[in-house]
Amino acid sequence: MFSDELSPILQELFRHPVSFMGGLASGLLRLNLADDPVKSWIEEQTGATPPSNSAGASANGKTSGPQSIEIE
Repeated sequence: MFSDELSPILQELFRHPVSFMGGLASGLLRLNLADDPVKSWIEEQTGATPPSNSAGASANGKTSGPQSIEIE
C-alpha cells in the first residue's frame, strides 16, 4: 500500500541524494530561492540565477489581477 506511494520519492532520493535533501531542507525551512542570501549562494555554486516569478509573468505578457473578457 505505502510502497506504491513512496517508491517515486525513494527513487529520487537514491538517484540524487544531495539535491533531494537540499530541496527537502529548503521546503521545510520555507526558503525562497529569490531571496538574497539563498540567491547569491546559488549564483556562486552554479553560476546561474534561479528563476523568478516576476520575470516570467512579464515575459508572457500577463498582468496581475483579474482581466475582463466579452462573450458574444
